[in-house]
Amino acid sequence: MPTSKSKKSLLTRFLIWKYKHISDKHFVYILSVIVGFTSGIGAVILKNLTHFIQSALEGKIIKDLHHALYFISPFIGLTLVYFIMKYVIRNKVSHGIPSTLFAISKKKGLLKQYQMFGSILTAPITVGFGGSVGLEGPTVATGAAISSNLARLFHMNQAARTLLIGCAAAGALSSIFKAPIAAIIFAVEVFSLDLTLASLLPLLLASLSGIITSYFFFGNDILLPFRITESFEFSDIPFYILLGVISAFTSIYFARVYEGVNSYFEKLSSPIKQLLIGALAIGILLFFIPPLYGEGFDVINNLIKGHPEKALENNFFNLDLTNVWVVIALLAGLVAFKVFASSITFGAGGVGGIFAPVLFMGSIMGHCYALFMNNTGLFSKQIAVSNYTLVGMAGLMAGVLHAPLTAIFLIAEVTGGYDLFVPLMITATISFGITKYFIPHSVYAMELGRKGDLITHNKDHAILTLMDISNVVETNFIPIYPDMNLGEIVHEAVIKSNRNIFPVLNRETNYLEGVILLDDIRHVMFDQSMYKEITAAEIMHNPPAVIKLNRDKMTDVMRKFQDSGAWNLPVIKDGSYYGFVSKSKLLTAYRRKLINFTN
Repeated sequence: MPTSKSKKSLLTRFLIWKYKHISDKHFVYILSVIVGFTSGIGAVILKNLTHFIQSALEGKIIKDLHHALYFISPFIGLTLVYFIMKYVIRNKVSHGIPSTLFAISKKKGLLKQYQMFGSILTAPITVGFGGSVGLEGPTVATGAAISSNLARLFHMNQAARTLLIGCAAAGALSSIFKAPIAAIIFAVEVFSLDLTLASLLPLLLASLSGIITSYFFFGNDILLPFRITESFEFSDIPFYILLGVISAFTSIYFARVYEGVNSYFEKLSSPIKQLLIGALAIGILLFFIPPLYGEGFDVINNLIKGHPEKALENNFFNLDLTNVWVVIALLAGLVAFKVFASSITFGAGGVGGIFAPVLFMGSIMGHCYALFMNNTGLFSKQIAVSNYTLVGMAGLMAGVLHAPLTAIFLIAEVTGGYDLFVPLMITATISFGITKYFIPHSVYAMELGRKGDLITHNKDHAILTLMDISNVVETNFIPIYPDMNLGEIVHEAVIKSNRNIFPVLNRETNYLEGVILLDDIRHVMFDQSMYKEITAAEIMHNPPAVIKLNRDKMTDVMRKFQDSGAWNLPVIKDGSYYGFVSKSKLLTAYRRKLINFTN
């Protein structure tokens, strides 16, 4: 059996061979194919495990035994997830795409090894037992963790790691939806990648290998099988504009509820409390509204095919589904409660994604809107319900995920053509524009965006976000104390220092009381008659600004330098003096990060 030393030497030999024979660019191409394939395999495993669990429970046990098991199954699933995290993985498995964005922004694209299998173990149980979330996020997270660890294994830099994480996202979405172009756009929009020649080919290769993997395992089966039968007409434009507005306000509703529910669960410090309260709430929702069970793609496909009664046939009150207004009311209820069910699933400790819930809500919203318009009697024109069901999905994706291009191309690709391209553009653009005004960041990036830690397409902001303030702090400054006289300052500080700035500190607390520049004492430092006449407290002055190490982001630091015009600013850590940051060192670090980022 080979030892770890022999394994290490084997890897070292391979890295030396790679360095001699394969350029970094071509090696990224090779890894992008591998990442796309592994993301596709991850999608296959997650989908099959979830389908097996859900079909066994909902298809056989619940329907054959008793409807009340809808109430019990989420508790069983979330409890299993809790014990798997606590005793098997021994780490918390965070939400897929938000945790990946955090790793890119704050961890240099480094993801822990357990994240390669954490979502595979927990997401199918969460969704299969009734958790009202999706599998797209966990699939992306699995592929991202694999790509990150591959990049680390082969000593790839941060830019390459980030690109490969984007490739994982492209491979995952391409495999799930068989929509390779939308998958590439998703990686660019959500992970803020540059769509350049350097990044385009790896994304294409990953997306291609992901969809080939899907065809190999699933054949021609499509998650949303539909072909457009009614074409777009110019007279439909006002209806699609209104749908865009409705999509925007539904997106705002989604974001507010999602944020509020998650804030509530965060205040529950005990994971057991979160589990019990969340499982109880989801159980009640599923008992009264069974269509909220799991991802909900069966409901979506029934709506697209024009059979809302099949999607609603398990309604608790056995309402008359031949009455169109009953159908509209029930559909509106699904839109209102789906976001609660999804948010509670996350709050209770479940693992999943919000991509599927957004598609679920969007399809129902669009279908409900079309039925309402066709049955009010206010319009002589009858609109195509299936088309609005599809465009509704795009409208909500554009608003909630802040990914309008992904929304447009995903629906265009899954419908097999571009007949709805114009209405998709109209609805998605309006929804995104209005939502962006009220909700600056997508649901994926809310927390990071509020903290200013989100990587965006604004390259200046992105580079500043990637920089670490602690790396540019200098601490080799000789301190001065307020009671020191000029002679002590000259002999104990000025002569021994090669810096021209001195922090004045409280002797007991190390609190920064002021600063003294060499220029402040230059005119008297050679006049020995003044050595005992002047003290540090008399000549010190307040710094133009202070940097707080644990609170100020790099964008704040840059702004303080710009506003103050200073070349050096003191740094405070936990209330005490820590060091100084110089503008020259900061700009040098910025330039190096810029070169690395753009390469």
